[in-house]
Amino acid sequence: MGRKFFGTDGIRGRTNAGVMTAATAMKVGQAAGTYFQRGDHRHRVVIGKDTRLSGYMLEHAMVAGFTSVGMDVVLLGPLPTPAVALMTREMRADVGVMISASHNPYEDNGIKLFGPDGYKLSDDDELAIEALLEEDLPLAAAEHVGRARRIEDARGRYIHAIKGSLPHAVRLDGLRIVLDCANGAAYTVAPAALWELGAEVIAIGVEPDGRNINHGVGSTHLDAIKAKVREVRADIGIALDGDADRLIVVDEKSQTVDGDQIMALIGSRMAAQGALRGGAVVATVMSNLGLERYLHGHGIGLIRTAVGDRNVLEAMREGGYNVGGEQSGHMILTDHGTTGDGTVAALQVLAALVASGKPASETLHVFDAVPQILRNVRFAGGRPLDDATVKAEIARAEAELAGKGRLVIRPSGTEPVIRVMAEGDDARQVAAIVDRICAAVRKAA
Repeated sequence: MGRKFFGTDGIRGRTNAGVMTAATAMKVGQAAGTYFQRGDHRHRVVIGKDTRLSGYMLEHAMVAGFTSVGMDVVLLGPLPTPAVALMTREMRADVGVMISASHNPYEDNGIKLFGPDGYKLSDDDELAIEALLEEDLPLAAAEHVGRARRIEDARGRYIHAIKGSLPHAVRLDGLRIVLDCANGAAYTVAPAALWELGAEVIAIGVEPDGRNINHGVGSTHLDAIKAKVREVRADIGIALDGDADRLIVVDEKSQTVDGDQIMALIGSRMAAQGALRGGAVVATVMSNLGLERYLHGHGIGLIRTAVGDRNVLEAMREGGYNVGGEQSGHMILTDHGTTGDGTVAALQVLAALVASGKPASETLHVFDAVPQILRNVRFAGGRPLDDATVKAEIARAEAELAGKGRLVIRPSGTEPVIRVMAEGDDARQVAAIVDRICAAVRKAA
């Protein structure tokens, strides 16, 4: 069946428009609550959220949905997505919910669901819940309606867990760190964790007002953290996104360190320690060819997947790998969690910086990226990639890049856009190839 509600990462949309309404949230609570009531124990769901104004509305609507079908609710308040995954497992919950639209502006919101193992739901689970959303579900008898309670120690539990991702002997004393929390879900827990490990923390993006999440701050808006790193002469900057499942790093010279560099650093360091399972790192087709060459030069494989942290995690679980991520900053370290965690990845980066004794600019830029260009071409309808002229241009480009570059052409999964990415050793050749393909797509569209 087609998907009406679930996309590539849960349900997401504009608040009070389309699917992202209180009515939908209540129905999702009823459907997920019905689906996950298995066995004869008292059933429980944990619900976390980021700092969006609409989080209040959606949170209470979901409480109504879950309790109406007989499931008890534990409210965690504002917490990162990986914290919700952790608390789902720790509290022996049947299902976990994160209310967030990640790096999107505050006007959007979303619902992510986790199974009792703390992993995002499979396609089969999502399709089953989709089917239930279209049904009239039986409600619990009056005496079996669920209860709701809010717990106050969830933040402390999460801070304790992420600090445990580092060896006890590792401390961050002497490091001056600018930490940008995007006015989002990690605005209290991330600064506290770094401070407890000994760092001097200069925090920005820690004054959420319901409307400023990701607004000019966070991993998708780096001007603020770069300026602050220069202003306070910090050793490093760490930028999280709205739900803190991704990060981008800035060195002491305000140069960007993206997810590819972070994967190279963590993967090679773990390989040297004998801790890299499967002898490979998992990344997507968008990761730079320079990463692949660097890893191969160190005897480490690179497994590529389709775009999306969910695809990365699926490949990691199937192959038994423990390091994966995306160029955009999603870092999945399965030794320490079941989903991407920007703060845990930041701690691994900081541990490497401490161990090196060198500036971040020397430690974190571990390979030279190959020239890469990504361009989006919007189209009104049809299937421009099926056009004979577009196919011929793509074939010509692939022949030109053979052995010295890569080409990735794909339609967006969320909007009428064709994404054209090319990379290779010759920057002029790459630019010319992208120009030609984009022109062909526009003409076909």
